[in-house]
Amino acid sequence: MAFVNVKKKEVQAKIVYYGPGRGGKTTNLEYIHAKFSSRIKTEMVAIKTHGDRTLFFDFLPFDLGKIRGYDVKIQLYTVPGQIKYNATRRLVLRGVDGVVFVADSMKVRREKNILSLRNLQENLATYKKNIFNIPLVLQYNKMDLSEQGIPILPVATLEKQLNSKLKAPSFEASALIGTNVAKTMKKIISMTIASLQKDLK
Repeated sequence: MAFVNVKKKEVQAKIVYYGPGRGGKTTNLEYIHAKFSSRIKTEMVAIKTHGDRTLFFDFLPFDLGKIRGYDVKIQLYTVPGQIKYNATRRLVLRGVDGVVFVADSMKVRREKNILSLRNLQENLATYKKNIFNIPLVLQYNKMDLSEQGIPILPVATLEKQLNSKLKAPSFEASALIGTNVAKTMKKIISMTIASLQKDLK
């Protein structure tokens, strides 16, 4: 549930980028931080976990109008991708309001995507949150690699394997180039705000 600061008249919403290691979570946030630097008032905070090149978390507030007279601030976080950092991942999910699942479109990463999505479901359940009810957007990252001859899973396959039951909005993307990175972020923010407006009524 979003943190409500009555003194500052501010609602702080937390969005977490989740997915397998080296799938593009960090690249997404680096792109957002660079592209929207004029709207971001804080530095990107990175805590390196030993042996994992993924950022531990990032903190980026966006000013987005008001919910019931309160300003909205968005915090964006990433989780470490490797399975051995599961306790850290679970910790980052505490108080989450919305999730972007960044899937790696490379054929060789098929199994890792499925396991990571299952892991997200399990970790959300520890906070009594349901993957089917929380604002969720899927991003199929690294689509540009097909141009380099790297085998990529077709979108239809990714949808079937990851999204057939969830039926979440999804985007084909390249976090490196920036394709659909902002679209993914705007979609999860609008879904999260709509969900919070319902909860805070």
